[in-house]
Amino acid sequence: MPLVGSSAVVRVPKAGELIAASLRRQIITGELHAGEPLPNEAALMERFGVSRPTLREAFRILESEGIITVLRGAHGGARVQAPDGSTAARYTGLLLQYRGVPLADVYRARTELEVDGVGLLAAAPAERIDTLADLVERGEDLLGDPAAFAKYDTEVHRAVMELAGNLTMAALAGMLLDIMDAHNALYLSTRADAAERPGASAALRANRKLVTLLREGDSEAAQAFWRRHLDSVERYMTGDSATTLVEVLS
Repeated sequence: MPLVGSSAVVRVPKAGELIAASLRRQIITGELHAGEPLPNEAALMERFGVSRPTLREAFRILESEGIITVLRGAHGGARVQAPDGSTAARYTGLLLQYRGVPLADVYRARTELEVDGVGLLAAAPAERIDTLADLVERGEDLLGDPAAFAKYDTEVHRAVMELAGNLTMAALAGMLLDIMDAHNALYLSTRADAAERPGASAALRANRKLVTLLREGDSEAAQAFWRRHLDSVERYMTGDSATTLVEVLS
């Protein structure tokens, strides 16, 4: 019976893509470990039965994904890297920038994930909240260093999601934080008046308040408080959300 409707033409993957898929599978499944060199080009060419240009096409694919690094020269070669969420964040950031997405949209997505994460963390074992509390208290010594405090505060947000226990939510939230960090770094580098930032003391108080609510086991109060806090941060950082767009390209 003839096929009806849209075209049934199937795209056949190129040899380089198939080799990349095979090596990627070995890396993701742990057959090849981070820091470990791949076999030399001659061995891989023989194994896959391909030419050097085809093998190097596979290397370029994997290098663009951030799961290998290729060193040039006589003592070079390909070496495995652990998958890094920042690569996915950059591609996603470029997509949002291309579509003209307001930065506030990213902040709001982050808020929804973190508020849900706080709800999960409120029901988590007490030692996870203790871990967050220890991290939060590190901010006291960083109040006089705006750059260091900003880095610390980002780590607090990452920790909330990681300690919540849902790895998928943590990965998505981490990607959004990477996009926000990239945008803010660009903002700081291109605007002379960008040094003004929300008070570090206020952020530290908010982090401590969250820990207190989590220790009390009051999930609803913790979630409501964290939403108010993140909403205020969004308003300060995005200003006019209709015109402040995601920027990840310098």
